[in-house]
Amino acid sequence: MSYAIVGFGKIGQALARAFARKNIDVTIASRRPPEALAPQAREIGPTVVAKSLREALEADTIILAVPFGEHREVAKALPNWEGKTIIDATNAFPVPEELDGLPSSAFVAKAFTGAKLVKGFNHLVAATLAADPIVEGGHRVVFLSSDDEDAIAPVAALAKQLGFAPVKLGKLNEGGALVHAHGRAWGQLIFQDLFKKEQ
Repeated sequence: MSYAIVGFGKIGQALARAFARKNIDVTIASRRPPEALAPQAREIGPTVVAKSLREALEADTIILAVPFGEHREVAKALPNWEGKTIIDATNAFPVPEELDGLPSSAFVAKAFTGAKLVKGFNHLVAATLAADPIVEGGHRVVFLSSDDEDAIAPVAALAKQLGFAPVKLGKLNEGGALVHAHGRAWGQLIFQDLFKKEQ
């Protein structure tokens, strides 16, 4: 399984640190050219490699860590997203009217034709996400939701590999609503820093 993070702001960098901590290879890309990202990628760790957006999108699993409004630009980079899993780490706040009542991730999913989309890694602030998720007796929780039941298992496996405790919330408009913004209010699980004891 190959991984890429698109977007190299605070959340993208926090996730890159999580991969580096576990020596898992990950490609990073953003609007900036790869050579502009390379020094920071090297500083994070040897498994974090800056590439062009086109090269990054060759990965099987792509974490979307761009500002919400930029997801369409990323989606235009490939004509079809068949066989890809998109992990949507974006947050739309305040919620734009164009969503027309849809959870923001369901709106994002429409742009990535053919992809499986999982909402995840979006409910914590970057500094918390960047910290070691393993603490005394427990693992930091990440919430996952998707309208594609099969898509959650591999993302949950990745979260575990990174040291997090995945908690499945079900469909985007059901449990997933807890990690989405609604109008000018956040879902109840946003910013909740929870830990799960070892099973």
